[in-house]
Amino acid sequence: MADPLLRVEKLVRRFGGILATDNVSLDVAQGELHAIIGPNGAGKTTLISQLTGHLAPDAGTVSLAGRDITHLAAYRRSALGLARSFQITSLLLDFTAADNVALAAQAHDGHSFRFFADARKEKGLRDAALAALQRVGLSERANVPVSKLSHGEQRELELAVALATKPQLLLLDEPMAGLGVTESARMVKLLQELRKEVTIVLVEHDMEAVFALADRISVLVYGRVIASGAPSEIRQNEEVKRAYLGDQHVVVRHD
Repeated sequence: MADPLLRVEKLVRRFGGILATDNVSLDVAQGELHAIIGPNGAGKTTLISQLTGHLAPDAGTVSLAGRDITHLAAYRRSALGLARSFQITSLLLDFTAADNVALAAQAHDGHSFRFFADARKEKGLRDAALAALQRVGLSERANVPVSKLSHGEQRELELAVALATKPQLLLLDEPMAGLGVTESARMVKLLQELRKEVTIVLVEHDMEAVFALADRISVLVYGRVIASGAPSEIRQNEEVKRAYLGDQHVVVRHD
């Protein structure tokens, strides 16, 4: 069996007396869409922040493609191909969609933000931005200021921004948050396409989306992974039902 693209081993993060991540271990295979689910306060966003380098663990290791990245800064992890979209949109509202993506591409290439005015005109960066927007269905909105985009379009733009950094692993923190039914369906369709191109770790509360998309699911409760496996295994797991799924009141698709 091939080594996993992402390996997390016994990751621990404390906030005072609270264990936000409690010896978390999980593997994510190349080409997999691995979902992380759990109730509010389970430690999901804390875990993602440790994977990206925005939060240092107290113990444990994180490896990407066989390389220990536990102590690497976030920008160095990005250069190695790890990208994140945030739970709350983090876009430049006064710039256009294309400008936001071009800035991400420029930053990934190691250029200073001081030259961003030139990035708007540089053909290579502009072409990269338009290609990323095309992949998420926003090519016709390229020159629209972000403040004029709908919430769903902003979530799609965040994906384009992440894709512009040429990731081999994409970490998505609740991409369905705040979306309506139509927008959620569009996001699921988009992720189904993107999963063919990039390995994805998905943190999400929308259980219909999770069970429609995931190859494997890890369930985090009180900072601890209580189960990890195929969707069919998670669906039938009694501990998961008691701790989380039993409270969801959603209709989960049976594939």
